[in-house]
Amino acid sequence: MKRSVALAAALLAGLTSVGSAPQPAFADGGGPGYNHDDRGGGDYHHGEEGAVFVQTNKAEGNTIKVYDRDEDGRLTKAGEYETGGLGGFTIGAPVDALASQGSLIYHKGLLFAVNAGSNTVTVFGVEGTRLHKLQVIWSGGLLPVSIAARGDLVYVLNAGGEGSVQGFELHKGRLSRIDDSSRSLGLHNGNPPAFGTAPAQIKIDPDSEFVLVSTKAANVMFSYEIGRHGELARNPVISDAGDGPFGFTFDTDDTLLVTESNANAVSRFELEDDGALDQIGPSVPNGQQAPCWIQRVGDYFFVANAGSSTISSYRVNDDGKLELVKAVAVDTGGGSIDMTTSDGFLYVQNAAAGNVQGYEVDKDGSLKLVTTVEGLPKFENGIGMEGIAAS
Repeated sequence: MKRSVALAAALLAGLTSVGSAPQPAFADGGGPGYNHDDRGGGDYHHGEEGAVFVQTNKAEGNTIKVYDRDEDGRLTKAGEYETGGLGGFTIGAPVDALASQGSLIYHKGLLFAVNAGSNTVTVFGVEGTRLHKLQVIWSGGLLPVSIAARGDLVYVLNAGGEGSVQGFELHKGRLSRIDDSSRSLGLHNGNPPAFGTAPAQIKIDPDSEFVLVSTKAANVMFSYEIGRHGELARNPVISDAGDGPFGFTFDTDDTLLVTESNANAVSRFELEDDGALDQIGPSVPNGQQAPCWIQRVGDYFFVANAGSSTISSYRVNDDGKLELVKAVAVDTGGGSIDMTTSDGFLYVQNAAAGNVQGYEVDKDGSLKLVTTVEGLPKFENGIGMEGIAAS
């Protein structure tokens, strides 16, 4: 087991049971899968229609652009909806303003969006390509950047300041804070934090036993055991997770793949019964720059390399070993960041180009471009769109 004992002790020394609690104005809710695990991580069959949602993260007012997806994966504009909050940024981000995975997620007919600039989360009801704003609620901290949902539990990762996790219970489309579920990460960042030191993603394991959080500069992952009512253990298990752990997704109930944004590689870990992570085999580099986001479609895992504007493909072979299938499955040419999957299609958010590309995934893992939508906010002056999800 690779464990960072000294770093764990230092981080735990700075932990507090409740993160910083600013006093913002609250709107409609009060205050003080795989990304698609519930849907099997995508597959190869086509024939169903759906929707793709893109978060603009505009500083003057965050919005969600909605696109209708036809059975061939093509996207057409279907509307734009205000979240009731503000977009935000991390300092020094080269192309990904929020420097995170999971800032916009679809779950149980609902869409959850972070408003990083106003420290809130918006919940939308989804009816086809129409959104109905149900709630805007305080995120429980500063600069929310990632959301995890499973069943009726929702957890938000706040990247500002010390960094924190806040738990919520979901009931009839509305969130309510869970007692004893706010935890500081003890990262001692500013607000907003630098993109390289901000925590990157939060996720609930498939068995709903742990909440996991990836960091970058700390090179560790936090695992918080989930209590009976959604409360979190006061002290997390802290494990080494490679060089610059960023995005992660599960490939089985107790194994996960983690991108290493500094090492330009992907690693595979086993989640132990106590929440610790054991690395399985060596990290697998892809020869690209800044692999950060990861999504699964069928047997393949696709990694967006922001520094190279490329997508790499991986798989776990029959011997249980992680292997690189193609270092460059496709060259997007536009600053590839976040991704989502739906019905066997992979949708890539290109922040520098200001577009979203959709690819059909073949059974051999190859990608075929089927759609491109333009006119989205390009990354400029330290801020741009980030966050993409699909029904």
